[in-house]
Amino acid sequence: MESPAVPIVVRLRRAFHCPLVLGLVILIASACGSDPLDHSGPTADWPEYGGDKGGMRYSPLTQITPDNVDELEVAWVYHHGDVSDGSDGTTRTSFNATPLVVDDTMYFCTGMNRVIALDPETGSERWAFDPQMKQTKLRGPYPRTCRGVAYWADPYRPDTSTCSRRIFTGTLDSELIALDAQTGLPCEDFGDAGRVRLREGLGDVPAWEYYPTSPPIAVRDVVVVGALVADNLRVDAPGGVVRGFDARTGELRWAWDPVPPGWTPKPGGPKYQTGTPNVWSILSGDNDRGLVFVPTGNAAPDAYGGARNGLDHYASSTVALDVNTGEVAWYFQTVHHDVWDYDVASQPVLFQIPGVGEGAPAIAQATKMGHLFLLHRETGDPLYPVEERAVPQGGVGGEVLSPTQPFPTHPAPLHATSLTPEDAWGFTPIDRADCRERIAAVRSEGIFTPPSVGGTLQFPSAGGGANWGSVSIDPNRRVLYVNQMHAAQLVWLIEREDFVGMDPDSVVYPDELYPQAGTPYALKKAPLLSNFGAPCNPPPWGTLTAVDLESGEVLWVSTLGSTRDMAPFPLWFDLGSPNLGGSIATASGLIFIGATTDKFLRAFDATDGEEIWRQRLPFTANATPLTYRLRSNGKQFVVVAAGGHGWSEPGDAVMAFALPD
Repeated sequence: MESPAVPIVVRLRRAFHCPLVLGLVILIASACGSDPLDHSGPTADWPEYGGDKGGMRYSPLTQITPDNVDELEVAWVYHHGDVSDGSDGTTRTSFNATPLVVDDTMYFCTGMNRVIALDPETGSERWAFDPQMKQTKLRGPYPRTCRGVAYWADPYRPDTSTCSRRIFTGTLDSELIALDAQTGLPCEDFGDAGRVRLREGLGDVPAWEYYPTSPPIAVRDVVVVGALVADNLRVDAPGGVVRGFDARTGELRWAWDPVPPGWTPKPGGPKYQTGTPNVWSILSGDNDRGLVFVPTGNAAPDAYGGARNGLDHYASSTVALDVNTGEVAWYFQTVHHDVWDYDVASQPVLFQIPGVGEGAPAIAQATKMGHLFLLHRETGDPLYPVEERAVPQGGVGGEVLSPTQPFPTHPAPLHATSLTPEDAWGFTPIDRADCRERIAAVRSEGIFTPPSVGGTLQFPSAGGGANWGSVSIDPNRRVLYVNQMHAAQLVWLIEREDFVGMDPDSVVYPDELYPQAGTPYALKKAPLLSNFGAPCNPPPWGTLTAVDLESGEVLWVSTLGSTRDMAPFPLWFDLGSPNLGGSIATASGLIFIGATTDKFLRAFDATDGEEIWRQRLPFTANATPLTYRLRSNGKQFVVVAAGGHGWSEPGDAVMAFALPD
């Protein structure tokens, strides 16, 4: 690991251009040592995936500040050992969980679906639960992953009784499991010996085609869960049903089958309609209002909607469900008739800030397009004008595109919306010319250019913009922070007679080929890269952006990530990088984020976006960090899962950082 002193030199070098002065300042700083640890500030835990049930990813902690963050050092490291690179015949793992810290214990899940409890101040293991996974071989470009678990305390049971406090986790075997938070043992009174099967009612579904990867959420006494459905395989993909179970018994309370109002199912089919939008990402909840907010995916398949027959009514939307009944309270659609895989990947984030939307209870919904919609939490109405604007038309045969798409005005779109041959980028004139030719060879009319047989440039790509890392919000500064990818991709529809066929096991990310069975077209997707292997769109390829929620103005944009760990030395440049995972904000004015393809955890100054600390990690940290301080005389910890992703080496490290004594 790199020395924590490195960021000090980086900051001082910006302030002092004279090497002699810089050397003197470093010597003085080393001689003076660190200030005593400040114990006067607040304490706080991290009881939900996003910090709170609304996912604001904000902490009131102040012990770590912009002035002392460069003194952070490794406090402890825990290796859980659940790692596979695929060479053993199983699917590779990806460890990108955000742990919970509640009741003086840390809880998280691994890519092999073990659930582990640690002492949050020392990293020592308290218990581990192994669900004995049956499914170890997935298909398509999906690593084995588990992004987090949920916590629930029964208000009617004594804290010392068995399963009065529960950890809920979803597995790749499509089970919802309830564990005693104190011991890690299954709660025998929940479902069948602690387990509820989630494939019931879906019909004949292969195990690898449907399973949860994101944490469930407990709202009041209902635990709600969705699931991933493998993309672009067939029109009659497993239904995207969202279900609410009794948190005590595991009894099914309700099931939201996301079909259009008045839908009449065909007789003889599965209980839950096939081909409906799924809910694979992070859920949010409002205990007071009894609402759960679900971000929906696409109806099947992603890139051709001519055979959906209206099943995309709730697709690419934020949907508010009554947690007691599962009935739709309201929904807001971010993309009409989505054929770009612009599903809502980001957790809806709940906030209420004076001066923002007249102080209404609100939701911030980030999207892959770089659009940020601010909605009224009780009605789904936009807090600020949203304009329906004309978008490119001329889809393939059988497709009926929406003539307009919704564009927010407060804030305005945060991602570039077009890429022309003149915009082509390269390290040299050679690869720049290559990129110019690649862009000119395909259809490129700006955002929402429809897929085509001859090839379409899609920018932003289906990865984003923002993805499941969502946003963080500082309610006191009234500022929202969002990390985005900036990379174009190419999409081709392949006429059925020209499609030879495909074994789903042969799909290799990032080059993707999908059958879209039941439609006239198969699908091919690939990143838009030059013959040197670099993106053809101008950098930065990853950004962190601060938005003033009251004015809608962008306060700053910082480059996020470098080419390190993706390019050989010496081609390490701070040009930004693709990123998955989110940020957290602290009251002291810090933004912590990993997410990038390089192996760093970073801290940015919330005021101006300056990167003021970075720490080298053993693996990429494609997870959202967390922070906590549990005792008035204790330390504030910053923790991140460093475990890689599909694009990087798989790992197993939970890493904690704190200030020295």
